[in-house]
Amino acid sequence: MKVAITINGVTATHDVEPRLLLVHYIRDVLGLTGTHIGCDTTSCGACTVMLNGLAVKSCTLLAVQADGGNILTVEGLAKDGQLHPIQEAFWEEHGLQCGFCTPGMMITALQILERHPQPTEDQIRHGLEGNLCRCTGYQHIVNAVQAAARKMQQATPAGR
Repeated sequence: MKVAITINGVTATHDVEPRLLLVHYIRDVLGLTGTHIGCDTTSCGACTVMLNGLAVKSCTLLAVQADGGNILTVEGLAKDGQLHPIQEAFWEEHGLQCGFCTPGMMITALQILERHPQPTEDQIRHGLEGNLCRCTGYQHIVNAVQAAARKMQQATPAGR
């Protein structure tokens, strides 16, 4: 089946097997390896991407289900060589260790901050429930999301 998907602002068109998972399309067909494969069961969140504005786990969606969609992966966060405030905050607040969960955490953090520009710690922890980290114990990740919220507020003009 032919799919046309806009990924990080670039439209890609390919013939794919109807059973091809979106995560494999992103990694194997497009070569965007920031989206990680961790469990294939939606348990870990390492494969989280934004699809049409919603954080989704790409290991349980078929590429054909994303046909016509707009996807943002971790590679699309930075613009013009400048890290996104979320990326900066994860770096500055030590919100990553091995880095395996980090792309999914960052994409999920983006959705949290879009829904709650000034999130409480409870909102952050609840928003990250579907993403597992085996290294950090989460406090540094929570700190990173809080720092990203501050950075994004500073970058946004009053009144939006």
